[in-house]
Amino acid sequence: MTEPIAPAANHALPGPATLAPGSGPAPALRRAILVHLRQSGPSAPDAIAASLGASRSGVAQQLRALDTAGLVSRTAVRHGVGRPRHLYDVTPDAQALFPSNYDGLATGLLAAILEVGGESLVEEVFAARRRQAEARLRAEIDAALPAGAPLEDRLRELARLQDELGYLAEARTEGGELRLIEHNCAVLDVARASPVACQAELELFEELLGTEVRRERHIASGDRRCEYRVGPPA
Repeated sequence: MTEPIAPAANHALPGPATLAPGSGPAPALRRAILVHLRQSGPSAPDAIAASLGASRSGVAQQLRALDTAGLVSRTAVRHGVGRPRHLYDVTPDAQALFPSNYDGLATGLLAAILEVGGESLVEEVFAARRRQAEARLRAEIDAALPAGAPLEDRLRELARLQDELGYLAEARTEGGELRLIEHNCAVLDVARASPVACQAELELFEELLGTEVRRERHIASGDRRCEYRVGPPA
């Protein structure tokens, strides 16, 4: 029987993500406004509406929604007497809604490291990354749990931390054995490019949990999930 020992996390996207492209005119106009501001810089509602061929009232409504979500900022600019003119611009938080190529960068860097120093340098780089991750995760686990906490509690906390990193992780018991399951690989392109990445993760789990950890399923090898048996066989 499978018994979850960590509550399922709520993986709903944060509010600003709902402002990304979608069906209907409002999401499309919101995205068009963000793209316009990214390309043109601070702009008044009238200028945005004219550029997009949209109504000023519609643009103003979507600007208010973007402002509330923290994706645009508003600055008042005075021109002589009369009411100030408001200019809008994207905020740093809006960057997440624009295309990125972090996977391409990571795999490109991996290929460059391999070219410069060979497999041994790749292993050194992942070993250094593992040590950095271990120090950070160990500090968070130790801060969350009392000294000498049982393995089950440490596994639950590790699953929570991995879940926050995008691995859709959970801890379970199956047949009296502890298991760590990751339903997503947050670094899949890198994992496919080099087996050293997954080996470093396995060693990281063993160091943090202080026990044997064995991988039994592997997303990078074609499985639906990564699954680890934690501790010696029952």
